[in-house]
Amino acid sequence: MLRAFLDYHRATLAMKCEGLTDEELRRQSMPPSTLSLLGLVRHMAEVERAWFRRVFEDNEAPMVWSDKIDFQAAYDAGTSTREEAFAAWETEVEHSRRIERAAASLDLAGYQPRWGEEVSLRMVMVHVLLEYGRHNGHADFLREGVDGTVGA
Repeated sequence: MLRAFLDYHRATLAMKCEGLTDEELRRQSMPPSTLSLLGLVRHMAEVERAWFRRVFEDNEAPMVWSDKIDFQAAYDAGTSTREEAFAAWETEVEHSRRIERAAASLDLAGYQPRWGEEVSLRMVMVHVLLEYGRHNGHADFLREGVDGTVGA
């Protein structure tokens, strides 16, 4: 069930970006926010990496868009392209899926370096699911602001 809901939310984020140009994907919401659909895709690549790769494989793996743990850096999509952002995001999603599929159970423990404690795969999947849920709500508003498209 966790896998299905997580994949549903991943697909929803991709769907919210379908058919848009790079310029439309970079369109920001309203000042002072700089949030954009492309920024959300970049941010979720960081989230996938931080919660799967860094927890279960390499606690020192670098982030995608920052030298330090700075999730805000991913939101800066001013010069980003669909190709760049989606390539990174899709790579991290596949890496996350591989880790999840290889696990003997959802009780698999990994070390979350930012928290300094062990966490289970179950907790990681729930956390990432919540991240997608929140950010897909943002994506709903952003997409509607670009061309009026609504719904999942």
